[in-house]
Amino acid sequence: MKVIFMGTPDFAVNTLEALIAAGHEVVLAVTQPDKPKGRGKTLQFPPVKEAARAHEIEVFQPRRVRDPECIDFLRSFQADIIVVAAFGQILPKEILDLPPYGCVNVHASLLPKYRGAAPIQWAVINGDRISGVTTMRMDEGLDTGDMILKEEVALDPKETGGSLFEKLSRIGADLCVKTLAAIGDGSAVYTPQDHAAATKVGMIRKEFGRMDWNTPALQLERLIRGLSPWPGTYTKWKDKSLKIWDADVIEENTDCPPGCVVKVTKDAVRVQTGDGILVLNEVQPEGKKRMPCGAFLRGNPVREGDRFL
Repeated sequence: MKVIFMGTPDFAVNTLEALIAAGHEVVLAVTQPDKPKGRGKTLQFPPVKEAARAHEIEVFQPRRVRDPECIDFLRSFQADIIVVAAFGQILPKEILDLPPYGCVNVHASLLPKYRGAAPIQWAVINGDRISGVTTMRMDEGLDTGDMILKEEVALDPKETGGSLFEKLSRIGADLCVKTLAAIGDGSAVYTPQDHAAATKVGMIRKEFGRMDWNTPALQLERLIRGLSPWPGTYTKWKDKSLKIWDADVIEENTDCPPGCVVKVTKDAVRVQTGDGILVLNEVQPEGKKRMPCGAFLRGNPVREGDRFL
């Protein structure tokens, strides 16, 4: 098929590569505009742009894909289908209706669960045992279109947002190729979603990672894993930020208030939460690299009764 591909982050790159490897003609890659990064504010290309350029595919970076001139530009390619994977903009009906085979989205959840942004992180944060990818025929709603194919994946006990991201990216790429094959030979089945069972999730923001020690330890441990590697979870230690990268849960309580250090070992710090004890295994002091908690303790004495805020 002649394909217009729309995607932006690393998650979408595997799908683009898989479409090319399967022999589809990707005539255009549409991605978000370059963004300044770092202290020097150097413009950074989206991962999809880098991948497309490596394959000598034309790249289009509209600020508003719904602008009439953008729609006319997309129409000029006369694509058979538009494939979307984590693009970052909602497509108007004028674009949805452009290609003969419509627009297909690769969504990193088992729809109708987790419509919207950040479904991968929320699956970990909420303690799901199963996640997966759904391909769907896009409509004007937010992830409300008819489902085509699904594939499940079990989450590991120590699954992070980053590790699940990698798994679902690979699964989504393969599922997209199978989906286009089914659409092409007419065997695709379009299943309406149960809208009453839908859950919608919002974007993850940096401030969401601030640790609230009144929260149960089990939820905090999931939050740590779900927000790894970005934006990460953090607490305040002696007026400085301390990121928490890895932790375990002990299902017992003390008389100490939430945030209070209840025990310090040579390689971990145990902190009372709203319910249960959180064992800090790996941390990152402000301005330094991440390190085992034992290394942090050698340069930062922590004592029982101290408080994390």
